[in-house]
Amino acid sequence: MTTNQPAARARTAEPQLMLRRLLALDAAVTGANAFAYLAFSGPLGRFLGAGSGLLLGLGAFLAVYAGCVALLAARTRPPALGVRAVVDANLAWTVVSFVALVLWLTPTTAGAVWTVFQALTVAGFALLQYGALRQDQGSSV
Repeated sequence: MTTNQPAARARTAEPQLMLRRLLALDAAVTGANAFAYLAFSGPLGRFLGAGSGLLLGLGAFLAVYAGCVALLAARTRPPALGVRAVVDANLAWTVVSFVALVLWLTPTTAGAVWTVFQALTVAGFALLQYGALRQDQGSSV
């Protein structure tokens, strides 16, 4: 019977570790984006076809968001409600990115490619985080 206990612990810990790593990676990527938008809003704005004010606002928002996600990632066991909020926010960001691209933004070609790329990346984070959360919840039942 003692051989089953370490195996059960490993199954329980692995989804939790994966979830924390995904949250940490999300925070790092989002933080890097925030830094770039804040530090280089003028040149990036010209390259992407976006106003520097928009990039500064997005950079500030992303910096706060990255900090919140990093706090979740630092927890030994991130609360499911917090992780769901991150997943929902990532999905909302994805939808808003595509809607803005179609209805509002007039980016350069590089800006349009960047908008699609970052939206798909954020959607990927959301799906992976949701999967890890479900796996973690299944292993703790």
